[in-house]
Amino acid sequence: MSCPYRVAFRGANYQYTSLHFSGVYPPSSLQLRLRNCKVVFNVKKKSDSDVSQGGDHVPTLSRRKAITRAAQIGGLALLGNVSEVVAQIQSKTLGTPGTVLGSRSPHAEVRRFLRPGRPWTSGTPHEDLLGTLTPSDLHFERHHAGVPEIDPNKYALLIHGMVARPTVFSLSDLKRHQSVTAVHFLECSGHYPDNPTAETRPSRIAPLLSNSEWTGVPLRTLLEEVGLHADARWLLAEGQDGSKLMRSIPIEKAWDDAMIVYGQNGESLRPEQGYPARLLNPGWEGNTSVKWLRRIEITDRPAMSREETSRYTDDMGNGKSRQFSFVMHARSLITHPGYPETIRPGFVDIQGIAWSGRGKIAKVEVSVDDGQTWQIAQLQNPILSKAFTRFQLPWEWDGTPATIWSRATDETGYVQPSMAEFKKSRGKMGYHENFTTGWTIKSGGDVVFRVQDWDAA
Repeated sequence: MSCPYRVAFRGANYQYTSLHFSGVYPPSSLQLRLRNCKVVFNVKKKSDSDVSQGGDHVPTLSRRKAITRAAQIGGLALLGNVSEVVAQIQSKTLGTPGTVLGSRSPHAEVRRFLRPGRPWTSGTPHEDLLGTLTPSDLHFERHHAGVPEIDPNKYALLIHGMVARPTVFSLSDLKRHQSVTAVHFLECSGHYPDNPTAETRPSRIAPLLSNSEWTGVPLRTLLEEVGLHADARWLLAEGQDGSKLMRSIPIEKAWDDAMIVYGQNGESLRPEQGYPARLLNPGWEGNTSVKWLRRIEITDRPAMSREETSRYTDDMGNGKSRQFSFVMHARSLITHPGYPETIRPGFVDIQGIAWSGRGKIAKVEVSVDDGQTWQIAQLQNPILSKAFTRFQLPWEWDGTPATIWSRATDETGYVQPSMAEFKKSRGKMGYHENFTTGWTIKSGGDVVFRVQDWDAA
């Protein structure tokens, strides 16, 4: 007796999968085909009622059971050009020997992207990444005069000004202090694209945004060593690049969580990330985390440098500007589905990232009906302060046009605003645009960016 046993389902990492057998029922095994690999597992007959008396009954298998069964066998075994997986991976050929430096599989290549007309920047490809940590070579770049070449043996950090003991620290001096390691995002405050079109990828909505594990010495440790005057209120951080980028930082940030970092994701900083050492101000706009740090001057007032007067100030649209808007407020980004994906009716795992410079993400809500109703998404652990938190929401798409949105709430109760709400508080676009964004799914399954009209908001 021949009995076709077939089920189709969808998932986050594949578009179509068929599970079938053909032969005597009940079968001795099922084959799960995933594009170019095959998983084979045994099947046990559960009851006589499963067998059709007429011989033409087609048994069904739920999506959840099929996915669970396949995952138990081989984790779906999507491992490049694997031709066959039978309970475990089998290989009869000799592989490549060890190397002094690892590399990605040629089947899993991913790159930063350059931004047209912006030669000093490159963006992080969020839709191509997994988890929450950004690989160091995919961390975004933002320079003001290119990447300087600095000899670590000649590196020097001067801390002076309103201090009792002006001191020069070498890189070795910094590393002799007790180190700390923490995971934090870094985000440029002015990277929302100009007039994004429907053909805009998720990564282009937040290109200058990454999340890394940082290692270094707390800035407060160094300040305690040099001794501050009682009336010290600010510090001026200066970089060693050609632009001599300078930013004024309130002294409270130094006593809180500011760091001088020399490590990123388990290795030394990359040159484009400030090697040998940089300032890191967790949760604050990226421009304040000065790279290639050469000098910290302790003062009683802000320096009013170029980067905090003519730039990095918020135009309120009423003839006034708001200065020193340091904190990056709560924001979320759906990374799947997004342009240029095409999805099929059925199960869709909506995924994305959320972050806040105020602390931990407390909640992410997702709307699948263009903002009419909202559902609470699942947050994946770990949920860290001032770091990416990944969220997901299972959704059964019925094939009709839909628009999906996400909005984040952080532990302070701050809720990510809509564009209309953001416009009321800011007046003009420029910096710190953290309003909600969405994606429209057309009837054929094509996913495009949900364009918003600032003038109509």
